[in-house]
Amino acid sequence: MDEPKTSSGGNDFFGKSLEVTIKIGLLLGLIVWCFMIMKPFLMLLLWAIILAVAAYPFFRRLKIRLGNRTKLAAIIVTLFLLVLIILPIILLGGSLAEAVNYVKESLTNGANLIPPPPETVKDWPVIGVQFYGFWQIASENLTDVARKFEPQMMTGITWFISALTNAGLGVLLFIVSIIISGVFLVYAESGAGTSRRIAVRLMGARGVETVSNAEVTVRNVARGILGVAFIQAFLAGIGFLVAGIPGAGLWALFSFVLAIVQIGISPVVIGVLIYSFLKLSTLTAILLTVWCVPLLLMENLLKPILLGRGAPVPMMVIFLGAIGGFISYGTIGLFVGAVVLSLGYNLFILWLKDGQSSGDASSLTENSN
Repeated sequence: MDEPKTSSGGNDFFGKSLEVTIKIGLLLGLIVWCFMIMKPFLMLLLWAIILAVAAYPFFRRLKIRLGNRTKLAAIIVTLFLLVLIILPIILLGGSLAEAVNYVKESLTNGANLIPPPPETVKDWPVIGVQFYGFWQIASENLTDVARKFEPQMMTGITWFISALTNAGLGVLLFIVSIIISGVFLVYAESGAGTSRRIAVRLMGARGVETVSNAEVTVRNVARGILGVAFIQAFLAGIGFLVAGIPGAGLWALFSFVLAIVQIGISPVVIGVLIYSFLKLSTLTAILLTVWCVPLLLMENLLKPILLGRGAPVPMMVIFLGAIGGFISYGTIGLFVGAVVLSLGYNLFILWLKDGQSSGDASSLTENSN
């Protein structure tokens, strides 16, 4: 008499398991489907969120000054960010146009594309004589040099064209992200509340603290890495333009990229200063040197302060996360890497504290016994 009940119970368990499996499968399928639909826009939205989080303190102060006019404050912040992006692009475009016209006119008129080296180059230690000879050959007959190094030059040209294309797409992506971030700022309060509710749902009582730590980390990375890099490159570009350095905007762009990847602007600035002492007047070269030296020191002075300002984790954790994220995922990895590594560090510290608390409680119990 008990067998039918057992069989019925087994069938009932199998039916419920199958139903749960189907529901989970449908839910996962829906999540994957939503992800595939949103995948083309994920980078835009992620950059927009990062920009909105980084700009929110300035937006909040501006909104208060404007009498809590949220939309007007968001429009002003958006226009300000667009100017910060578009103005260097205009300067870069002008420098690129000048460089292209110079090359075109030199080839048309049969002039030397590369000027002859000054005699002082021979006096450079170690490489002076060899570099002078290579420079002299290149200035007299660039065609022979191009034929000799054709594979390397083709590789470099291909990389440069690809880099310009990616940079153009990246700038367009960034401009659209700025506009979307302005929309996010309008709904910043409700968006912050939603993010905190999601974090509490996932992590419990520590969710609010985690969201706050992520906000601080994003702002510190924006100020300490991107902000310092932008200030250095922009001021260096102004100095190059005033001094009359050819392709000043292009060198400013290289400075910005090198500053982001933590190489620093030193390679570009040192090369430009050497050129200025060789080709420009002594007064111009000295003034440009006086202008650039503080820019070289700015990174070491500002970055530690801005990265560690109010940070919930040590500055080294944020720095390593930003650089590791950049190496793995590109520019967006500066923020993603810093936030993820900071989150992991905080969870590890909490785990250690919980273990220590449990150990202390156990020792107290043993001692009382």
